[in-house]
Amino acid sequence: MTPYVPGEGPVHRVPSGAKILALIVAGTCLFALPRVDLAIAALVVTGLLYRLAGIPARLVLAQLRPLAWMLAVLILVQLALDGWLAGLLVAARLAALVLLASLVTLTTRTADLIEALQRGLSWLGPLGVDPAKVGLAIALTLRFIPVLATVTAEVREAQRARGLERSLVALTVPVVVRMLKMSDDIAAAIDARSYDPDGAGG
Repeated sequence: MTPYVPGEGPVHRVPSGAKILALIVAGTCLFALPRVDLAIAALVVTGLLYRLAGIPARLVLAQLRPLAWMLAVLILVQLALDGWLAGLLVAARLAALVLLASLVTLTTRTADLIEALQRGLSWLGPLGVDPAKVGLAIALTLRFIPVLATVTAEVREAQRARGLERSLVALTVPVVVRMLKMSDDIAAAIDARSYDPDGAGG
C-alpha cells in the first residue's frame, strides 16, 4: 500500500472533505463528457497537482504500474473497435481518475478521510444508516484498492518465476488468501483498539 506522504504544501492543506468532493465531481465530469481534450487536460492538471504536492515521480508511476496491463488491454480493444481516438480517451480518462484518487489518499491521513466521510454521510442517520460504519467501510475500501493491486502484482511476479503466469487459479487463490488474511489482521487491530464507530461519530 502506498502510505500517506507527509507534507505542508497547498494540496495537503486542502480540507479532506473538499478533496473527496472534487474527486467525485472530476470523476463524474470525465465519464459524463467523453472528450479526448478534456481527459488529457485532466491528466495534465493532475500531474501539476502531484508536483504541487511534492509527490516524487516514482510514486506517480507506482500508482499506474499495477494498472498497466489493464490499460494496455483497454487501449487495444478500443483501437480495434473504435479507432485510436477512443483508445486515447479511455487511457487518459482512466489514468487521470486513478491518479486523482491516489492523490487524495497520498495527501490525506486515514483518520481525516474517515472523519470527512462520516460528516458527508451524516444525512443518512435519519434513514437508519450508521454514517460512522459506512465511512469506515468506504475509507478501508479506498485503502484496499492499491493494496489489492500491489498484492496482485507481487503474486503475478512470483508465479511468473515459477512458469505459472498463464494460470488463473495460480494467480487468484494466493491473492484471495492474502487479502482474507489482511482483512482478519485489520479486524483484529480494530478490536484491539476498542474502536467504537458509534462513539466516534457522536
